[in-house]
Amino acid sequence: MRPQNRSRQTENMFQKPPKQPIAITYKTPVEIEKMRVAGQLAAEVLDMIGPYVQEGVTTEELDRICHDYMVNVQKVIPAPLNYRGFPKSICTSVNHVVCHGIPGSKKLRKGDVVNIDITVIKDSYHGDTSRMFAVGTPPIAAQRVCQIAHDCLRIGIETVRPGLRLGDIGHAIQKYAEAQRCSVVREYCGHGIGRDFHEDPQVLHYGNPGEGVSLIPGMTFTIEPMINAGKRHVKLLPDGWTVVTKDHSVSAQWEHTVLVTETGYEILTLSPGATL
Repeated sequence: MRPQNRSRQTENMFQKPPKQPIAITYKTPVEIEKMRVAGQLAAEVLDMIGPYVQEGVTTEELDRICHDYMVNVQKVIPAPLNYRGFPKSICTSVNHVVCHGIPGSKKLRKGDVVNIDITVIKDSYHGDTSRMFAVGTPPIAAQRVCQIAHDCLRIGIETVRPGLRLGDIGHAIQKYAEAQRCSVVREYCGHGIGRDFHEDPQVLHYGNPGEGVSLIPGMTFTIEPMINAGKRHVKLLPDGWTVVTKDHSVSAQWEHTVLVTETGYEILTLSPGATL
């Protein structure tokens, strides 16, 4: 259920949450506001870069444009840069690349689909979001998996409310994706987020209802289902980052950072005026 009043969402979040099996941070109203700011800045980068995703541009050029915008205009830190050795400021995953694609010299071609993943740090808090972009008109199969991946994100987010569990989110996503004859990547998942880029809990995009960590107001995490047009199996390339589908099928992913509120959820990375 989508909350109607932002101030009412956080008024009870100082209550001590029940004990969870892992170390989860529950954000205070002050921290939540900082995450709103970071989330909006991350969304703004995606809004900015869209017009530059064109035939003939390299993903390295897209990285440079995003980096300059984040550092010089927004005055934020690009979280991926040098994170565990990652060499760029954004991730660009083209066609059969599932996630963590490293921007490089290869030019985008007409019909490509590309996921651009943005994470910024503002006042020590992270905002993390990604979006699919098309170069011209992609093949029908690519358009289809992009839409299904977006539907999976929406379904996952709409499942969020206090009292449910992470397994309910994963189950809803998996059930829908497989009903559309697509598959869910299992090796990579969403995650808690806040002061740290990756916090507990892990947010699987598959699973069983009623299982996993309980959803409690004040939790912040990403939902970012990676959906393949073919089989779910993936492999890691020798660069240590780039993940691709084993069968070379197209993969798609959309991502938002989500807050669990007293009445449901708030999407912290939704662009102004945009809808889920």
